[in-house]
Amino acid sequence: MSKLLWGKTAEGTDVHLYTLTTREIEVRITDFGAHLVAIRTPDRAGKMADVVLGFDSLQGYLHVPNAHLGAVVGRFGNRIALGRFVIDGETFQIPVNNGPNALHGGPKGFDRYVWKSDEQPDSIEFTHLSPDGDMGFPGTLTARVRYTLSANLLRLDYTVTTDKPTIHNLTNHAYFNLRGDDKGDVLGHRIEIYASYYTPTDAGQIPTGAIAPVAGTPLDFRTSAVIGARIDDPFEQLVLGRGYDHNFVVDGPAGTLRRAARVTEPSTGRTLTVETTEPAVQFYTGNFLDGTLTGRHGKKYGPRTGFCLETQHFPDAPNHPHFPTTLLRPGETFRSTTTFAFGAI
Repeated sequence: MSKLLWGKTAEGTDVHLYTLTTREIEVRITDFGAHLVAIRTPDRAGKMADVVLGFDSLQGYLHVPNAHLGAVVGRFGNRIALGRFVIDGETFQIPVNNGPNALHGGPKGFDRYVWKSDEQPDSIEFTHLSPDGDMGFPGTLTARVRYTLSANLLRLDYTVTTDKPTIHNLTNHAYFNLRGDDKGDVLGHRIEIYASYYTPTDAGQIPTGAIAPVAGTPLDFRTSAVIGARIDDPFEQLVLGRGYDHNFVVDGPAGTLRRAARVTEPSTGRTLTVETTEPAVQFYTGNFLDGTLTGRHGKKYGPRTGFCLETQHFPDAPNHPHFPTTLLRPGETFRSTTTFAFGAI
């Protein structure tokens, strides 16, 4: 592992860039928002390319707060309806930042802070202390995420504790493009999602509360399919999300590390396999990227130039008691693991 001073925030706080390297891949991470900045991995011919969307410098991350490219988002990733939830009879209000709803923890989520770092030869752990009342959330919450690189596998271990009852839902918001981050859209990738059910949403992309079968819908990826094959079908859920932006319920018992998705890119042979202990994964095809972001190599990131596989608890879970709980109480420790394995065929 190597470390360099990457720049400073507007407040003058030092920001560092860390590089983890094996014979197979290279991963770059910054302590600003615990962002996953770059992953360089070979294609079937051994040619290396960055396969996550990102910026060349810290300035991109500082000045584009809503992109979330590679960020660890929290305190609550994804959406909370009206930014409102109830714990033990008390109502809490989060500032809304996605129409009438709160998204990824509100206007200033965990991705806008410099995290403390603990460096090891093959891993780095970032820690963020979120005070009681931060963005309206109750309780002082301590969040940790450890990135560990081994051979071709990047492992993320999350740990969360609190001193008051609160809610949480940490995830990583990396956008992947296995052709290379400057190679256009991801519509030709093939994806398999190991999920028999998903949670339909309303027009504001808030879950209706239903847990519906994917069978017979364009959201059925239990057999590998091309991402772009059905993305523009006149299926209501695709119309509402402008493409895929849905929470898939991963088959198998939550809490056990199991396969959530596998993606292959035919022209390069690159593959990505995602496993998680989380109950679900959000498959998002970058529908709201609008070409205003300039990433590495001067490339404009337009719609569908990256896809996300955000392992998570269900969106708006605090307002749906039958969803897996995101409630955490003092004395409890929440742990979860997600792995990203890269290869080529």
